[in-house]
Amino acid sequence: MANIERKVNLLKSVFGKSEYQKTIDTSFKELGVTTIAQEIEEQPNVEEFFDMYNTLFYDIPAEGTNNSHQFLVEQSGEYINFQDKTEEIQALRAEIANLRRENLNLQVNNLKDLGGEGLEEDIAKLENQIQAVNDQQSEAASRIQTTANSLATTTTTTEPEIQKTSAVGYFD
Repeated sequence: MANIERKVNLLKSVFGKSEYQKTIDTSFKELGVTTIAQEIEEQPNVEEFFDMYNTLFYDIPAEGTNNSHQFLVEQSGEYINFQDKTEEIQALRAEIANLRRENLNLQVNNLKDLGGEGLEEDIAKLENQIQAVNDQQSEAASRIQTTANSLATTTTTTEPEIQKTSAVGYFD
């Protein structure tokens, strides 16, 4: 074999400090590093969140301890004290039913005291109304008990473990 010699010229470019900063891009744009301000800007606002929620509505499972409609309802309910409001509404309904019953009983007693013809029919109507109010009160009491049982079950469940992760990057 023949020994072939070749001459190779190597060229080296050297930059001074000021030339280097003007010539070479030293930012990490190619690695996908973003600033905190950029990350915050990329976060969805409330309107965008609800747009995404409406888009994903039927993809979200109905029930589950995490990432479900049930989870969203429970979290939102806790935030706005929905349980307290529900209990108060049920108690007010029961109080209204009691007041109606008392009012109707007073009307019946008043009619009985007045006496006269045709009052039996009016008294029968009022007694039917009293029975309807009693039924409403029983139903309200049943709802209060159901709500109390539901709240007891909800508050005894374990809190879901929340995992937070964050990653930033992009590809060309």
